[in-house]
Amino acid sequence: MRGRTPFFMTQRSWLGALGVYRHPRVVGMLFLGFAAGLPLLLVGGTFTAWLRDLGVELAAIGFLSWVGMAHSIKIFWAPVVDRFSLPVLTRVFGRRRSWMLLAQVVIAAALLGIALTDPTEHLWLVAVWAILAAFGSATQDIAIDAYRIEAVSADRQGAMAATYIFGYRVALLAAGAGALHIAAAGSWSTAYAAMALLMGVGMITTLIIREPEVEVSAATQQLEQRVVDYLDRTRHQGLRRNITAWFIGAVVCPFADFLRRYGQMALVILLFIGVFRIADIFMGVMANPFYLDLGFSKQQIANIAAGFGLAMTLTGAALGGLLVMRFGITRMLILTAFLAPLTNLTFSWLATLGPEMYGLALAIMADNISGGMATAVFIAYLSSLTNTAYTATQYALFSSFMTLPGQFLAGFTGVLVEQIDWFWFFISSALIGIPAIVLAFVLARYANPDQARTNR
Repeated sequence: MRGRTPFFMTQRSWLGALGVYRHPRVVGMLFLGFAAGLPLLLVGGTFTAWLRDLGVELAAIGFLSWVGMAHSIKIFWAPVVDRFSLPVLTRVFGRRRSWMLLAQVVIAAALLGIALTDPTEHLWLVAVWAILAAFGSATQDIAIDAYRIEAVSADRQGAMAATYIFGYRVALLAAGAGALHIAAAGSWSTAYAAMALLMGVGMITTLIIREPEVEVSAATQQLEQRVVDYLDRTRHQGLRRNITAWFIGAVVCPFADFLRRYGQMALVILLFIGVFRIADIFMGVMANPFYLDLGFSKQQIANIAAGFGLAMTLTGAALGGLLVMRFGITRMLILTAFLAPLTNLTFSWLATLGPEMYGLALAIMADNISGGMATAVFIAYLSSLTNTAYTATQYALFSSFMTLPGQFLAGFTGVLVEQIDWFWFFISSALIGIPAIVLAFVLARYANPDQARTNR
């Protein structure tokens, strides 16, 4: 298939690998990442800050925070984005760009609606706009993820992930600190109107980029032909037959395809996806309480953990994309699986050191560089698992499953810290990362993403 030839273990020169960041689609992903990150806080942290600033009751704010759950349940409508053609738009812009553009218009309109609505008088209408923005944001994520995977070859996926993360993080700054500064200087309505205008970055990018050209493999065609043969043998007719055909093709086939390509290793892969980031998520929930308990001021935390930490995360993401291009996905999966628990140990060292700024800076540097690398590498790995016939559905499944175990276990971290001190908490957060290391070696041996031809 075009652009899908595995690159095995051949190593490029450092200069040749660095050249990946000049690729037009890699550059374009920077702006799509910005569009993806912008709505997140505007229906999350910034949104709740605005409501509380206007005197909205905490109970109402708590209920309104549920709008962010749209990103956690996007797997339910990912098959629609994958298979349904939008009238007129799909014919003009293509399958991926049409959904991106529609989602971006919905987000911008919803943010503008929030800007023009007074929550103290029409809270219900603000809730409607927020829900619309959240579902538009989740839909945009589905379409952008699919585009990113289909637009370039597997060896460029790390770089695509790196520029996506960069744009995404810049957008979080704009929607967080940027919106707060605008609100302080003017009004919340002005802040949300400005954010609606910034969604134009995504729209312009979507109009400029080209729709990716993908082909369906022979194995996938055979799989879908079985659906046609099955329907020919049934007595279903009319609407019932059409709905059955769509459901099997859009929902059943993506999962059947994944199981067909990986067989028994499919369960190992899903287990690895679930545990790879578990050490980072488990530790991350307690990071800020740890800094405060240790004696750091809020200003020190903001300057080092937030500002310096962001720079280190972006550095790690860029490095991860470069190393995937240079050495391949498999080696980098093993390396980053080791780095996550090892860098957690730097916080155990910090717990014994006390509130020393150099200790905090070193711990943050180690953790955020490794975290940025791991994110870029893992996105490249998840991208390599998808079949371009079902990109959106399969990637939505993987990305949703990626955080579920870690988020569940993170709920118990407060209880654990109360039972043991901070030093042993971070030791335990490192130990919980061992299964990911073991599974990384298992996958390298039996399901190597750089060597296996997967009929994508």
